[in-house]
Formats: sequence, C-alpha cells, structure tokens
Amino acid sequence: MSEKTPIQPTKKIATLIADLKSGNAKKISTALKTLEASGNIQILEPLAEVLMDKNLVDSHKEIMEFLSSMKDSSAIDEMMRLLGEARFISIRQMLLTTIWNSPLDYSYYLPDFVDIAVEGNFMEAMDCLTIIENMEGPFEERHVLESQLFLRDYIESKEPKDPQKQHIMSEIALFIKDLNDQDDDGIASFMDEDED
Repeated sequence: MSEKTPIQPTKKIATLIADLKSGNAKKISTALKTLEASGNIQILEPLAEVLMDKNLVDSHKEIMEFLSSMKDSSAIDEMMRLLGEARFISIRQMLLTTIWNSPLDYSYYLPDFVDIAVEGNFMEAMDCLTIIENMEGPFEERHVLESQLFLRDYIESKEPKDPQKQHIMSEIALFIKDLNDQDDDGIASFMDEDED
C-alpha cells in the first residue's frame, strides 16, 4: 500500500482556515456554514485549535455541532489523530463528546477508546463508554485483546481509583467481556459446523 501524500489545501479551504483562526466569531460562523456544504478533513485541526481558544467560547457550541454532524468517514482517522495529540488534551473531552454524537462508526478504534478511558478522567471515561456502547462492529480479535490488556493494567494499578470512574470502567469491562464471549461462541459454532 502506498503512503498518502498530504493534500495541499485549495485556496478556498486556506481562506476558510484563516477565517476559523481569525478570532472573529462572525467569520468563524460563516466559515462553518460554508464548510457544512463542502466538508473537508483539513479543517479538523484548525477547528480543534479554535476549541482551545478560551476567548472564542461563543463559537465552541457551533464548532462542536459541526464536528458531531460530519458524515465523511475520512474524518475518523483525523479525529483519532487529534485525540492522540498531547496539545489537544485540554479539549479531549469536547472531542469525545462530538464523537459519541457523530453518525460515524469508530469500531476500529475500540482499544484507543478503552485506553483513553483508563488514562482520562471520569467524564472522559463516561464519553468513551458511550462511544464504545454505540459501536456497530465487527471487532477484530486483536482489538478486543488489546482492550482487555488496557483494562487489566487499570485494575492492577496501585493508584487510588475514583469510585465513579471505577463504575464506568466496570461497564466498559463488561462490554469487552461480552465481545470476547461472542468471539468465543463464533469460534465454537464454526468448530461445530466443521465437524459435521
């Protein structure tokens, strides 16, 4: 598989990105309305940067609604990249909220959300649980196993645990256990068919 070269933004997209970064609530709103029609994953990072700007709180709700309504599946990988970047930790919970409100399916990233739930605070864990419960699947066996490892690390950690977050982590663990049991049942039924 060949590596993708980054697509250079068109002049129109570059102008919209400049408007998003302008700090002007009216320009941001107009740029979002224009982007709703055309959509482009190149604007996700600039939108995340606007979400980090405390002076633009009035634009945050509109940006979150825009991110929640994205239907282009190419946005999934970019959103996951942003979630993994240290500079966006302060808005990670906001990004998670847009993901669980999104019509896109993030099933491939099951272990990433379990890891975020383990590492994050109670609200991030709650958002991750909601995202995980709404995943459509199918799930790769390696992703289920990786998720179990993250959960095991959480359980075996000697750090004091927030009781509320611990309850959420139990819910995630039950979901992962059910996935694992379904996988085992699938293998068992396949083996039974093979013997006939």
